[in-house]
Amino acid sequence: MAHGYLEKLANGKAKIYSAGIETHGLNPGAVNIMAEDDIDISWHTSNHVDEYSGIEWDFIITVCDHAKENCPFIPSKNAKRIHHNFFDPSKVEGSDEEKHAAFLQARNQIKEFCKNFLENEHI
Repeated sequence: MAHGYLEKLANGKAKIYSAGIETHGLNPGAVNIMAEDDIDISWHTSNHVDEYSGIEWDFIITVCDHAKENCPFIPSKNAKRIHHNFFDPSKVEGSDEEKHAAFLQARNQIKEFCKNFLENEHI
């Protein structure tokens, strides 16, 4: 979701990559909740961080404590490292309405974080 917002809100001023320490494919709940805000992430892929070795990063953003604690060190001479832990809505159990509400909450928090990041970093 962060990749989708950063890409849209940066409006071509930044190249956005997204990767994790595990690959799981796309979560349909994330795809659907982003579509409700007119952002199509259905074409995104689930990439492993090792796929991007050799890139000189400006920023390395981790979005969950698990990734921050378990992510292999990503070497970079100048990257600013930023961390914000978002809860994982895919872990929510309950009715369809409760699951939707969890994804909506996470999406809105991520959207606000991305807006603030781009403003604060003057991107």
